[in-house]
Amino acid sequence: MKIAFFSDIHGNLAALQAVLEDLDRQDVDIAFCGGDLVGYGAFPNEVIELLRRRHWPVIMGNYDQGVGQDADDCGCAYRDEVSRALGQRSIAWTKERVTAGNKAYLRNLPSKISLVINGKKILMVHGSPRRINEYLFEDRPVSAVARLFQAEEAEVIICGHTHLPYIKEMIVEESWETGVGTDGRASVQRRPGGHYILINGGSVGKPKDGDPRASYALIDYQDGNWQNEIVRVSYEVGAMARAIEQSGLPVEYAEQLRMGH
Repeated sequence: MKIAFFSDIHGNLAALQAVLEDLDRQDVDIAFCGGDLVGYGAFPNEVIELLRRRHWPVIMGNYDQGVGQDADDCGCAYRDEVSRALGQRSIAWTKERVTAGNKAYLRNLPSKISLVINGKKILMVHGSPRRINEYLFEDRPVSAVARLFQAEEAEVIICGHTHLPYIKEMIVEESWETGVGTDGRASVQRRPGGHYILINGGSVGKPKDGDPRASYALIDYQDGNWQNEIVRVSYEVGAMARAIEQSGLPVEYAEQLRMGH
């Protein structure tokens, strides 16, 4: 069984079309979209409508939530005031252009999707199981990540949001934690061990790892064996960058697209 997970398209129609063509060549059994269909790119309605025609499961991203609810903020963690100002221009531009029907579609997307394959639970989210806009970076301490798996009783978690693709496998031993309850009594809590896999599919339409190609995650389960892969797909980056420059969106996003930042 082949499962694909792609997210963070951000209005980049050509990147999405290239990924969908690649998924068709891969002959995947099912594909899941991890959200953030809109924002930053010049073709938000076209991206939404293309995915709606595919009828694949789609998770709500923080940008989808902001645009769907006509909010003034996308829930992004901007590092400086310049980036924040550009982001506010982006969400205002996007809200003005996304149709009412597409906004209704965005605000009714689920926050997470799970499935069980051969007894293993796979949980798919945009940011993290706790928050739609929490960043799960690859260098997150194993102990902290393991608690997410244990809380969700999942063996595999697949996410997006960071725009940085990775596959992180963890072997966690069983442990016991001591603490003090609200009543002042000592407590002991068991932390079960396990083999956990955290996958970030990166970004289809706005990579931030220095590689401008679109990325997605491919999970292949055959005869009891799991193979996980990050796939990169080339597309006409220049055409999408020029579309940003001609759209009224911040031109800075065009250069970021060309550089993969």
